Amino acid sequence: MNVEASKETLEFQTEARQILHLMTHSLYSNKEIFLRELVSNASDACDKLRYEALGDDSLYDGDTELSIKVEYDESAKTITISDNGIGMSRQEVIDNIGTIASSGTRKFLEAMTGDQAKDTQMIGQFGVGFYASFIVADKVTLETRRAGASAEHAIHWESNGEGSFSLENIEKAERGTKVTLHLKEGETEFASPYRLKSIIKQYSDHISIPVMMSEQELDDEGKPKKDDDDNVITKLERVNSAAALWARDKSEISDEEYKEFYKHVSMDFADPLSWIHSKVEGNQSYTSLLYIPTNPPFDLFDRDHKRGVKLYVKRIFIMDEAEQLMPNYLRFVKGVIDSDDLPLNVSREILQQNKVIDRIRGASVKKVLGLLESIKKDDKEKYATFWKSFGQVLKEGPIEDMTNKDRIAKLLYFASTHNDNDEQNITLDEYISRMSDTQDKIYFIVADNYTAAKNSPHLEVFNKKGIEVLLLSDRVDEWLVSHLTEVDGKKLQSVARGTLDIDEEVDKEKLEETEKSFTSVLEHAKKVLGDKVKEIRISQRLTDSPSCLVLEEHDMSAQMQQIMAAAGQYAPKSEPILELNPDHSLVKKLNDITDDDLFEDYAHLLFEQAQLAAGAPLDDAAGFVKRVNKLLDK
Repeated sequence: MNVEASKETLEFQTEARQILHLMTHSLYSNKEIFLRELVSNASDACDKLRYEALGDDSLYDGDTELSIKVEYDESAKTITISDNGIGMSRQEVIDNIGTIASSGTRKFLEAMTGDQAKDTQMIGQFGVGFYASFIVADKVTLETRRAGASAEHAIHWESNGEGSFSLENIEKAERGTKVTLHLKEGETEFASPYRLKSIIKQYSDHISIPVMMSEQELDDEGKPKKDDDDNVITKLERVNSAAALWARDKSEISDEEYKEFYKHVSMDFADPLSWIHSKVEGNQSYTSLLYIPTNPPFDLFDRDHKRGVKLYVKRIFIMDEAEQLMPNYLRFVKGVIDSDDLPLNVSREILQQNKVIDRIRGASVKKVLGLLESIKKDDKEKYATFWKSFGQVLKEGPIEDMTNKDRIAKLLYFASTHNDNDEQNITLDEYISRMSDTQDKIYFIVADNYTAAKNSPHLEVFNKKGIEVLLLSDRVDEWLVSHLTEVDGKKLQSVARGTLDIDEEVDKEKLEETEKSFTSVLEHAKKVLGDKVKEIRISQRLTDSPSCLVLEEHDMSAQMQQIMAAAGQYAPKSEPILELNPDHSLVKKLNDITDDDLFEDYAHLLFEQAQLAAGAPLDDAAGFVKRVNKLLDK
C-alpha cells in the first residue's frame, strides 16, 4: 500500500464525540491537566515497551534509554510531547483514539495474568487522557510508529476535535509517538518554558520516566551560547525527579529525606511530628506514606475545605486532597497513597466510591491510629504536642467512625478532678484504673469552659466522696458523649443528668422524711416557677450550694441547644429539673416564709442561681438584679 492510498477520513464513534464534549467543557476544572494526561500516556507507552521487550529485546532497536520530551514554539503556538515508547499501529490508533471506550493500556493490563501484572507499571485509559488535549488546542496531530515496525509503517492522525479525524501512512525514523497541540486563542500561556516546567513538576515529578525539555546553554557571563550561524545552543535537561520517594525501600530513606518530602507535599515549613511508610501487596496493591503534622493549619476547623492525602496511581499524580481516602476526623493527615490499580472514572479526578477504595481507606485509617497509639505509648511528650494541635479534631472520631470508635476512645485525653489544672492528659484507661470496686460508671460533666466545669455544684457530692469526674469543655464534647456511651463495659454518665446512685449507704428512710417535710415547699415553688421547670425535688448531689439544674437522661442540654441553634437547626427545648439542697439555710428558710411575694422572690432566685451556675443565660436578667437588690435591702 502506498502512502496516498492509505489516506482516509473516519468519523468518531458517537460515545467518543459525547465524551470529548464533556472533557472539553465540563469534566476538567484545571486546563493545565492536559499536560499531565499526555505525559502520563507517554509514560504508559514507555512502560509497555519495557515490559514487551522482556520477551523481545529487538523492540528496543538499540535505543534503550526511554524518555519523554516536551517542546514548545511560542511563535507557532504549539506544544509537542514525544516519547520513544511502544508506539501504535494503524489499527491501534483507530481503536485507542477513535473509540473512547477502548484503551490500549487497559486492554494490555487485562491481557496479563498472575505475577506478570506486578512486573509492569502501567495505568490509565489512553484515549480519555489523549482527548484532554482539546481543552487547550483547536487542532491536534499525532505521529506514531510501533516498536518493531519499519519506518514506512508510521501513522499520521489529525483532528480538530469535532466529528471526524484523518489518518494516513507516513515515514517516521524513530519508534514512539509525537503529539502536537495547536493552541487555541487565549491558551498561548502554555507555550512557555516556565509554565510547562511548573506543571510537570507539580503533576509528573515522580513518574519513573525522565521528562526532558530544552535548556539554553549559558556562557560564563550567564548569556546564551550561540553557534557559528548565530543560533542559540540548547541542550536537553531533565525536568522531573523521576524517582518516587515512597516507592523506595524504607531502609534507603533517611529521616531528613522523609522530612523534606513532607514539606513538599504539605507546603508546611515545620518538620512533621511523625510518619508511617508502608507497602501492601496482594489482591490490592498500594503504597502509602502518611504524616502527622506538628502544628495545625489555620483552617483546621473549616469543615467545608477539602483535605486529605495526595493520590497517585503508578506514581502519576491524580488528585490533591483526596478526602475520600481519609475520614474527616483525620483531616490533618498529609502524605500520599499510590495505588497500582485504583479504579477511577473517566476524568481521573473523581474517585469512584467502591469496595476497593473502602479497603484502602479502612487500612489507611488503621495505620494512622496505630501510629498514634505507638506515639502515645512510647513518647508522652510528643503525644501531648499532637493532642494540643489536633485533640479536638480526633474527638470527632467516635462520632464519625463507628468501626474504630473504641480504638479512638483509648486515644482521647481529658481534664479531670484528679488534677488541679485544665490540662487534658487523662485517658479513659487511667480513669478506669482508679475506679473503686463498687463504681461501675465513668462520670463526666460538660460545661462552657474548664472553670465552670470545675466549680459546678453538680460535683459537690463527688468531691466529698473522692469520686473522679472528667471535666469536658471543648465544643465537640457534647457531641462526643452522645455517641461514646460506653468504654470497656463502663457506661459514661453525666453528673448533671438523671438521679444519682453513688451512695449505697444513703438512709432511704431519712430521705423520705426530708422529702415529706419539704412537700409543701416543693409544690409551692413548682407553682411559682410553672413551666420553667419540669419538676422540683430534693437533691442528693449538693453539699454546699442551695440549688442546681439537672436533666433527664435523654434530654438535650443547653450547650447542645446552642450548638444546633448556631448551625441553623431546630433544637427542641428541654425543661430542667430544679434540685434543692435541704441542708442549705436558704432552702430551709423557704419552710418558714409566709409572705407569698417573698417566697416567690426566693424561688426565682434559687432557680436563677442554678441557671447561672450551669452557664445558661437568664431570661430576665433585670428581674434577677431587682430581686437580689430587694433581698439585700432587707
